Amino acid sequence: MEFKGYKREDGGYGIRNHVVVMCSVNCASGVVQAINRALPEVVPVINNYGCGTVGSDAAIMVRTLAGLGNSPNVAAVLVIGLGCEGLKPDYLANSIKGKPVECLVIQRDGGSAATTKKGIRIAKRFLSLAKSQKRVPAPVAELMVGVECGGSDSFSGITANPAVGYAADLFVKEGATVILSETTEMIGTAHILKRRAATPELGEQIEKLINDQEKKVRQALGEFAGLVIAPGNIEGGLSSIVEKSLGCIVKGGTTPINEIVPYAQRPGKRGLVIMDTPGYDIDSMAGIAAAGAQIILFTTGQGTPAGFPAVPVIKVASNSTCYRNMPGDIDVNAGSIIDAGKTIEQVGEEIYRLAIKVANGGLTCAEKNLSIPFNYLKEGPTF
Repeated sequence: MEFKGYKREDGGYGIRNHVVVMCSVNCASGVVQAINRALPEVVPVINNYGCGTVGSDAAIMVRTLAGLGNSPNVAAVLVIGLGCEGLKPDYLANSIKGKPVECLVIQRDGGSAATTKKGIRIAKRFLSLAKSQKRVPAPVAELMVGVECGGSDSFSGITANPAVGYAADLFVKEGATVILSETTEMIGTAHILKRRAATPELGEQIEKLINDQEKKVRQALGEFAGLVIAPGNIEGGLSSIVEKSLGCIVKGGTTPINEIVPYAQRPGKRGLVIMDTPGYDIDSMAGIAAAGAQIILFTTGQGTPAGFPAVPVIKVASNSTCYRNMPGDIDVNAGSIIDAGKTIEQVGEEIYRLAIKVANGGLTCAEKNLSIPFNYLKEGPTF
């Protein structure tokens, strides 16, 4: 199967053609926001840090921001810096390859107002370039798909998550890459995932990764470690982190696990991979997007409208009540497995087909709900 995407210099394909304006430090976020107000078509990426971060935290910050800039869904990037921050804006800009990138620094470009004016001119030029680029055919094997869950309930592990897992298997069958994340939500399943590893050595690594995560939780929470789940999870009927984890991991489908990658690092292998991310949805999606995923499949039982900058997020409800309560936020109703006689395979196929439509330009609910007009995206689906 094919989709139509935007060919990048590194050989990859984007399913969106966004112009991103990002700040290297929170002190420069005002200029990014001002440019976004003048040009709602651009995608703002706000870094809340940029100073006072050292060691591994600083390395992760740089890798994440550079990864978001290097996303195949991004056509061009404008970096806005202050000038005295720890994360030098020129360094960040030079870490983004294979596409137009420019950098402005408030302290050397005349202050906030002058930098905003210059940024608007650059962003307009980038938007014009993006609009001139056309989609071309590409195999589904060129897609990288993240799977995520948030606001899970007792139905997630028997409807939405296994349906996404079936879709994940379909992507892997086509030669695509699927990222299974949230290692804090794999606690209690190390023995299961270990058996699915492509090699014994990788199985040992998976077991250590999950067990180490459990040790950290136990050190922090003691006897309450088994309850490290959100209030909404408990209200939705989940009893413990292990119960949630058993439902979480089925999003990865049934194929062998080929690799473990650190947070925000691009996988080196195709097929199913595990990324070491926290369980917090937004942080987890940031790592997936920074690794190069063009699309995210997101299951929910309680409901959430959260999308992500430059990456379409398909929402899958685990129950029909959630789907009815949030009709403009949810793309697929996996509750139909319970109350409408559909099978996991049928809903999984529905998710897969929708993902291909989105890859061809169809907008997700999360995209439609953004306050910015997607006029330059609306070339229409090409499926």
